[in-house]
Amino acid sequence: MESEPVPLLTSTDGPPEHPAARLRRMIEDPNAFILAPGVYDGFSARVALGVGFEALYMTGAGTTASRLGRADLGLASLPDMVANASTLASLSSTPLLADMDTGYGGPVAVARSTEAYIRAGVAGLHIEDQVAEKRCGHLGGKRVVGMGEWRARVRACVAARRRAGSDIVIVARTDALQLLGYQSAVERLRVAREEGADMGFLEGVRNEGEMRQIVADMFPWPMVLNMVEHGVTPRVGRKKARSIGFRMVIWPFATLGPAYLAMREGLEGLKREGEVRLPVECGPRGIFEVCGLEEDIRVDEEAGGEAFRGV
Repeated sequence: MESEPVPLLTSTDGPPEHPAARLRRMIEDPNAFILAPGVYDGFSARVALGVGFEALYMTGAGTTASRLGRADLGLASLPDMVANASTLASLSSTPLLADMDTGYGGPVAVARSTEAYIRAGVAGLHIEDQVAEKRCGHLGGKRVVGMGEWRARVRACVAARRRAGSDIVIVARTDALQLLGYQSAVERLRVAREEGADMGFLEGVRNEGEMRQIVADMFPWPMVLNMVEHGVTPRVGRKKARSIGFRMVIWPFATLGPAYLAMREGLEGLKREGEVRLPVECGPRGIFEVCGLEEDIRVDEEAGGEAFRGV
């Protein structure tokens, strides 16, 4: 089945709503709740769009795995991340929240990174307080920068957004919980809020009580929950997360994990039996339709082209 782009919301007073403006409106609505699957490339994003999610999340771990074939140890560069973000954001008007890691340097670099994400068309980004030699937030041994450097990172993001005249949503993520404890993590989130970040993100929440506490301590500032299965955070479903008070839940491995299992099973079958047995919807036509085949043919025909007639 072809995945149709989600239409832009329109206003009688102006042009179609930009995805960043839509994401901002969604997180500011106390009655709204956003469930965003992690996507790591154009195909996984197309599948998620076809299912009908109202927002997508570009996972840094998935980007590193898919583009570099490496573990999430801060190895993906700004060009790696921006290239992937641009691809994902270009597929539809559905808001995309994208991982921006540590910002890739000092304040000038953070500002440059923010500008690059804005140009890429993402609706939101999250920046964190780990040191440059960062790692997945659900691995051990994390280290974080000092409060002054953290404040400067957030301030640089906000200033870059202002200069660009953008609505991009800035999410402040702290990884201080593991190393410095809960109160220090809360203090860092409060600093980010003071500097103009739009949403908070406490990485590595350890139990449901801590989930409820952070939502209460930061209220009414909207909070995002990172649901990494088999990480340090216990699994919480959509209904529970919403009842706790989170405004958004991201599932970074929602496409990467199933893709790994399916690819491994298929390849093991090929090695064992010498063939791959796929259902008809996985043939060329079916896969290409997921990737917008019919839409591309229609665009060509409407322009008077005949290159793809009869495809």
